[in-house]
Amino acid sequence: MIYSTMKCLLLSVLLMPAALLVMAQDSTAIQFSFNHKRISQNEVALTITARVKPGINLFALQKSPEDVVFSQVSFDSSAVPYLKGAIVEKGNVQTKADPVLSLDVAYINDSVQWVQNLDIAETDTALIKGKVTYMYHEGDQYPSFEKDFRVVIEPENNAVTVAERTGTATQSGGKSESLWWIFLGAFGGGLLALLTPCVYSMIPVTVSFFTKRSTTKQEGIRNALIYSLSIITIFTFLGFLITLIFGPAALNNLSTNWIANLVFFAIFVIFGISFLGAFEIQLPSSWSTKADSKAGTGSFWGIFFMALTLVIVSFSCTGPIIGNLLVLASRGSYWGPLLGMFGFSLALALPFALFAFFPSKLNVLGKAGGWLNAIKVTLGFLELALALKFLSNADLVKNWRILDREVFIVLWIVIFFLLGLYLLGKLKFRHDDELPKNDFGIPYLSVTRLFFAIAAFSMVVYLTPGLWGAPLKGLGAFLPPMGTQDFNADDLPKGFDVSRLTHSKTAGIENNGETLPHPVKYADAMKKNEPDVVVNNGMITYFDYNEALEVARKLKKPLMLDFTGINCINCRLMETQVWSDPEVMKLLKEEFVIASLFVDVQDASVSLPVSEQFYSKDLGKQVETLGDYNTHLQVSRFESNSQPNYFFLDGKEDRLLQEGYGYQPSKGVKGFKDWLQKAIEAYKKRQ
Repeated sequence: MIYSTMKCLLLSVLLMPAALLVMAQDSTAIQFSFNHKRISQNEVALTITARVKPGINLFALQKSPEDVVFSQVSFDSSAVPYLKGAIVEKGNVQTKADPVLSLDVAYINDSVQWVQNLDIAETDTALIKGKVTYMYHEGDQYPSFEKDFRVVIEPENNAVTVAERTGTATQSGGKSESLWWIFLGAFGGGLLALLTPCVYSMIPVTVSFFTKRSTTKQEGIRNALIYSLSIITIFTFLGFLITLIFGPAALNNLSTNWIANLVFFAIFVIFGISFLGAFEIQLPSSWSTKADSKAGTGSFWGIFFMALTLVIVSFSCTGPIIGNLLVLASRGSYWGPLLGMFGFSLALALPFALFAFFPSKLNVLGKAGGWLNAIKVTLGFLELALALKFLSNADLVKNWRILDREVFIVLWIVIFFLLGLYLLGKLKFRHDDELPKNDFGIPYLSVTRLFFAIAAFSMVVYLTPGLWGAPLKGLGAFLPPMGTQDFNADDLPKGFDVSRLTHSKTAGIENNGETLPHPVKYADAMKKNEPDVVVNNGMITYFDYNEALEVARKLKKPLMLDFTGINCINCRLMETQVWSDPEVMKLLKEEFVIASLFVDVQDASVSLPVSEQFYSKDLGKQVETLGDYNTHLQVSRFESNSQPNYFFLDGKEDRLLQEGYGYQPSKGVKGFKDWLQKAIEAYKKRQ
């Protein structure tokens, strides 16, 4: 014992200079990966793999008390109850005398696996945390480092099959439906997606595009076919390949990425200014020259570009079917999602094709005085208004606070007021004609223009109370959240207790007789993103899954996971159209603890602590922010990547209902209320 102690003291003296230089060493000289595999019904093997760079000797694990230089794997106290047996070292471990230390040391110079068996049943969930403390020898240096790890072991039988989790299985038999039914379901989803704001907003652009391009019926038919086939090709193959390579969140991330939204903003502004008559959008002359050298391809790239724009922009609100198909694609199922994406894109392309088959009618309108230009200018104003939505998306994600709610409303008021003046003939643009004259030679306003002017001024009147904090429920899907508004004439609903909105960590609201504490984790950064329906009804929602779970356990309430997004239009529609119903709101406030899990927050204010960051196989990336973690949670545990999507859990984190509930406008308030009641009944049966 004395001899070992003396060796340790001597070793400390010898290694002290190396310790002082450790910050200059390469902490990536050893690459770690952490994996787990179930080896029996009640046992899981956790494998830590260390890959060593050439020229480096990684010290092995300690085999006996005589070993004074070694690497070590230590586990957090919460993981100790799961440990089964000692950790096993697998690799080419060599032993030799170290000339500097004058000791026999065990080391690895290629790769090694450290395997720890865990006693975890296949129905249980466990979080295994720990760290690897390692030392290696390089030249005359002996640097040491620590590597934290965090591994989640999830139940094997949570939902029986992937098909059941993603909604592609029958309710009775639990077997996957045929490819034919997948196609029909996806086709129906594509038809519904046409009604979403993002897709609908692209129709005016398409009208103008084909109006310019098609001068004959044959040309219109050809352009329509190219446009429709481009949509189908892009959706079916490009979307499938991107998801397969980069993971199921890639396309959704693109639609919520702040840089992408700034690009969309610029595109819509350019379209809007062009429609107002400032310039004509044309391909570069070099492109035209090259295209003219190939027969029949003069307009292909322009049409393809329009189709690509539709595809990218529509990803923020194309419905739950896309998220489910993309998750299936990332997990190795090829024919199902491929056929499903084809059915979805076919439905999405058909109306555009049918509409574009008759471009000559729009050309006739264009020849009738200034009607066509009046339509183009009107579309220009609308494009400018829609462009602000994309700028708002980027602003919310990056927390710039340059386009808060009242600023957004002011800009829309100005745009629609100017549109009203234009429709009344009070404003003129470059290509405008004079108003038609009646039999007395006096310019007159057509009834059609009058009604459009009334609509524009009605929008102005409707928006104005929003400057003082009115909820503007009809536009809730487009406006920035109420939390970004700096001034409200009436901050609270009539009769609402002011104390309920305090940010004190101990304050709360009554939830069916229990005090519901205010959120603490991420609350300061995320409070501004709360949707209007939450703010206006005095709801309490949590932004961290674990915090919400603890509250649900304490209050003995079912936990409702609301997978949502700052820029999710369908989420806002669901909240304003369904959550706001008095009966639904009563159930949400009194019967549930709600976790609002935003998947698209990426700024530094919501970064995870370094100790909680990890690599996600499901996303194919390092999970570093709250948005990353929520996306990983939805994809890995619930086999879904569409928003909104609501899942209900008990205190043991088991599902109360196997399927999630997404944006389903056809079911309306009753469908969601019935779903909430089912979750409540399922929870009571387990108590």
